[in-house]
Amino acid sequence: MEEQFADRHSADPTEWRFPWFLCSMLFAATALSLLDRQVFSMLAPRIMTEFGISNTVYSHVVFAFQLSYTAMFALGGYVLDRVGTRRGLALSLGLWSLASAAHAFVHGALGLGSARFVMGLGEGAVFPAATKGATELAPPSRRTFAIGFANGGSALGAVVAPPLTAILAMHFGWRGAFVCTGLLGGIWLTLWLMARYKPHAAKPKLAPKPVAWKSLLQDVRLRKILFARFLFDPVFYFYMFWIPQFLTRERHLSLQQIGSLIWIPFLVLGFSQVFGGRLADGLVNARTSPVESKRLLLTIAALVTPVSWVVSLSTNTAWAIALMSVLMLAHGVWITNYLGLLSDLFERDAIATIVGLTGTAGGIGGMLSTLLIGPTVDKFSFAPVFALSGILYPLALLMVRSASTCSKPVIGPQLSATSEPTSDGLPL
Repeated sequence: MEEQFADRHSADPTEWRFPWFLCSMLFAATALSLLDRQVFSMLAPRIMTEFGISNTVYSHVVFAFQLSYTAMFALGGYVLDRVGTRRGLALSLGLWSLASAAHAFVHGALGLGSARFVMGLGEGAVFPAATKGATELAPPSRRTFAIGFANGGSALGAVVAPPLTAILAMHFGWRGAFVCTGLLGGIWLTLWLMARYKPHAAKPKLAPKPVAWKSLLQDVRLRKILFARFLFDPVFYFYMFWIPQFLTRERHLSLQQIGSLIWIPFLVLGFSQVFGGRLADGLVNARTSPVESKRLLLTIAALVTPVSWVVSLSTNTAWAIALMSVLMLAHGVWITNYLGLLSDLFERDAIATIVGLTGTAGGIGGMLSTLLIGPTVDKFSFAPVFALSGILYPLALLMVRSASTCSKPVIGPQLSATSEPTSDGLPL
């Protein structure tokens, strides 16, 4: 811990350089990920009406995405630690962009589920790649900011998706909207393959050995971190996949009305992700330890999240959107510092694998919750779901605080903090 703290205050003359272009490409990748997901959520009411799909069947379609996404979150992170960030992210984004465009050619729930499943296979690696890339590219003193910035693109994608989807659907129909988002992925892929990927820091003397999942899971800290994400990720999945349905069913809004409002909470999310990373790095520069600074911000964020209880109770749509925005503000601070904490607790060369495992844990929680949400909404309303979402972050906080105070070292290969992969993420 002391070595990591000292590393962040080193007098490295290259510390001031920040890889803006490459981190911006990571930002754009996470933006496209949420954009492509939100397009389906936005169009779901129209597609469900056209295909005669109930909320329960819709939950099965969402489950198909979450199943493959969850599996590939862990496997994708594992692969990224071996093939490198540049190649791994290119394969990931190329696959999900093709799957996104394929939505335009389906004719029922089975086709939708199949397209969503393939899309999940591609998207599973994007956040491990963004976190690993930010960790590789940024100097230690700005690493949490880089992680927050790279992952903050997800909020931009969610902000742009509602109005963009409404416009595209109005001019090209819902099928044309999916084709357009697939083309955006092709543009990103071209730019990414043309860019020079140059990680920060010195070359390692020895190549690291791969870290086995079994070895990592022997670490009690990681098990607690995984359980924490199992608890809190279902809340974000709910907000991402079900809010358009909530606004249509219980607030009786049209697609255009939803598009004019639902981007607001995700815009707040984007600012809070970047702000959360800057604030954590600011606390570290003020001589607060990296772990302690993140633990403080995680606590504050978790204590705000019970506001989600009140969303379904508000009869005013504007107030409901405002309360959702508060929840997203807290989530942005939370997820940035949760991911940043991983780089403080575990070795850098296993980060993509570890982030992937956390995503798998969260995806399992999201899958189970999705299968419960559909029947709950069909039988009752959204009120029980909002009520439960208000207690999950505080429960997750207990796990994170416990993990960050454990002293058991991670089991696996060790590398110097100055180690660096090659341009493809492979050791030199």
